[in-house]
Amino acid sequence: MANIKSAEKRIRTIETKTTQNKIVKKAYKEAIKAFEAAVKDNASNKEALYTKATSAVDKAWSKGVLARNTASRKKASLAKMLSK
Repeated sequence: MANIKSAEKRIRTIETKTTQNKIVKKAYKEAIKAFEAAVKDNASNKEALYTKATSAVDKAWSKGVLARNTASRKKASLAKMLSK
């Protein structure tokens, strides 16, 4: 455990950021799963779900949860699923 006041504050900050990152990560994963399920079932709302999924991936990238190339790769695979 930390003995220095600044180290204790850093631990609290990291816990807060970890919680926020988990929320963002869960949101983009859920959006991708919903889109994949719509593609699998050939649902009529797959274009709307594609838009939500790419938006969630972009938000995760802008918040630093995903790296740029990872976000690009995920968006490309979603676009590929949509076109098939």
